[in-house]
Amino acid sequence: MSTDFSKNAEERPECIKADVKGNIPSWLQGTLLRNGPGIFSVGDTSYDHWFDGMAIMHSFNFKDGEVHHRSRFLRSDTYKANMAANRIVVSEMGTMAYPDPSKNFIVKAITFLNHTVPDFTDNGASNFMKYGNDYYATSETNYIRKIDPVTLETQEKVDYMKYLPVNLASSHPHYDKQGNAYNIGTSIAEKGKTKYILFKVPAVAEKDKGKNVPALKNVEVICTVPCRTLLTPCYYHSFGMTDNYFIFIEQPFKLDIVKMATAYMRGVNWASCLKFCPEENTLIHLIDRKTGKVVETKYYTGAMIVYHHVNAFEDDGHVIFDVIAYKDNSLYDMFYLSKLKENPGFHDDTYSKPSYKRFVLPIHSDKGVAIGEDMVKLKYTTASAVKEKDGKLMCQSEVLWEGFELPKMNYDLNGKRHRFVYGSCVEESALSKQVGKLDTETKEMVYWNEDNCWPSEPVFIPRPNGESEDDGVVLVSVINSNPGQSDFMVILDGRTFKEVARAYVNTELHKDMHGFFIPQGN
Repeated sequence: MSTDFSKNAEERPECIKADVKGNIPSWLQGTLLRNGPGIFSVGDTSYDHWFDGMAIMHSFNFKDGEVHHRSRFLRSDTYKANMAANRIVVSEMGTMAYPDPSKNFIVKAITFLNHTVPDFTDNGASNFMKYGNDYYATSETNYIRKIDPVTLETQEKVDYMKYLPVNLASSHPHYDKQGNAYNIGTSIAEKGKTKYILFKVPAVAEKDKGKNVPALKNVEVICTVPCRTLLTPCYYHSFGMTDNYFIFIEQPFKLDIVKMATAYMRGVNWASCLKFCPEENTLIHLIDRKTGKVVETKYYTGAMIVYHHVNAFEDDGHVIFDVIAYKDNSLYDMFYLSKLKENPGFHDDTYSKPSYKRFVLPIHSDKGVAIGEDMVKLKYTTASAVKEKDGKLMCQSEVLWEGFELPKMNYDLNGKRHRFVYGSCVEESALSKQVGKLDTETKEMVYWNEDNCWPSEPVFIPRPNGESEDDGVVLVSVINSNPGQSDFMVILDGRTFKEVARAYVNTELHKDMHGFFIPQGN
């Protein structure tokens, strides 16, 4: 079984009714948006890395037991420039775009200057997020693209830099019950300092209701965390949030700014300027949400790379946070298209499978505690935090599972203690053939899979007024490589993880990144 992940997608912007088998619960009303790379070659030029492909957005609307699907390419400035030139002219993280050899010296000089202080892409192919009442397609640059969540039409381009000094920003914000969004970005060498900025995008204010006011106009800086090193900020993809704290992991996976400035001239991509430093520790910042100050205690753990936080919560003077952690940076290299093509079976001997890890941070470091003593007092975890000289705490995680990624849970419990997590099972390869439901208490997993099928990240939707944490459904879009069969959306029971329905879309779905559910009425 193999599928060509470098094949250009085709969009289908008209709304088409899917063929439903089984019974979709009547309470499931809303739209699941999914986002990921879709165009990998333009004219005679091709992207080198799967993450670089130009975004295609998919929408699955659930209403009264029916499903309607549509898809559109994100009409970013990157898309328009590449299509107008009939070649890739905008560089991405893993692909440098060089001018047409026939172009004159002035064009080449301008292209060089644009890469010395990079003006990044607005190809938002990673996720969707909500700021105020607006929805955006996002990657991790300073540009996000507003979209119409019903028609998937591309609207205005928004530059974070107009509102706060961040060159890069996470594509995984957090939300509270009031509709405020929280996110983190990196400010590179602004006024001689490189720092991480935690910020809040407030829900729409009464005075702005009904007006076309950009949500970022009211952005508030909560906290700034200085970078350990001026010209090598760490790469991060997400962060954690509880009722009272943010958790930010400053990992030894670093972006070398000087190398980035010279990458174009040296004929290498920007991704080559990311360096993993396994000899260094990982620094964990615990930030008080009310004061905006970093907690005085310094928390460390060994070198690791985290892309996805699962959840975080507080218990009896501790902050507990769960992450998916890797021991090296080989994951990115697995998605070079040359590697995907030479390895259609997707078993890779260099694959470093991730671990689902639980860390515990004692909030108050008692001065009376002896050096070498474990300060974690919780009975339900083996995670530790041992006091070292200078009052630092060296944290060791409890590993709850191996080979699990793209974690999703009941977001109503975000910041609270959770039990169940849904995700992609990646024991043998980063390309998942099955999805699972993990019980973090019993450490048992139940699976859903089907022969010759490639499921996406699972998204849990809670039943309104549900009776339990897992009372709801799990939505998974599935690439079906069985001959003569259509791709489909499968709806699984959140409790039993058994199929309750599926919707054949009679068009091609695509391997994607992340999904975002908008309940009816939002």
